[in-house]
Amino acid sequence: MAAVFLRHYTSSGPVNRMGACEVFNPPELPEPRGWNHGLLAPAGGRVLFVAGQTAGGPDGRVESGDFAAQFALALDRVLAVVRAAGGEPAHIGRMTVFVTDLPAYREARAELGAVWRARMERHFPAMALVEVSGLVEPGALVEIEATAVLPAHGSATDSQKTQGALPCR
Repeated sequence: MAAVFLRHYTSSGPVNRMGACEVFNPPELPEPRGWNHGLLAPAGGRVLFVAGQTAGGPDGRVESGDFAAQFALALDRVLAVVRAAGGEPAHIGRMTVFVTDLPAYREARAELGAVWRARMERHFPAMALVEVSGLVEPGALVEIEATAVLPAHGSATDSQKTQGALPCR
């Protein structure tokens, strides 16, 4: 069996820690721009799975047809779930962004960068962008799902939890 050796690489140097995870950007892969190839969760971390979030309001309706505005609201909803569990943006280790219009995404990249930096600063999880033919909520252009790794210590307060929550099994 061949030994596998993977060094920690980022554009800023050989090792970089962002939040609770170690960043892995092997030199044989293209340099990432706005994401990282891999993040390794620390031993004992708690994994939080965040369901896909859109720009739907409390009633589920999507009001804005603006791509960047929908992205901002969907990301805000993802971050609300992470914070409710006792985490912060730097704890997000993986994110998938589903879009219904890839050209609109490309056209809005400058605005999306500003939205990202305002909420996530310079934290870039492992990411995927997927174009889909449609999303469940009518009018939704963007849906974001994420996985976060929270520190082993501490947990959400009872006021942060949803009543009637089911245990993970």
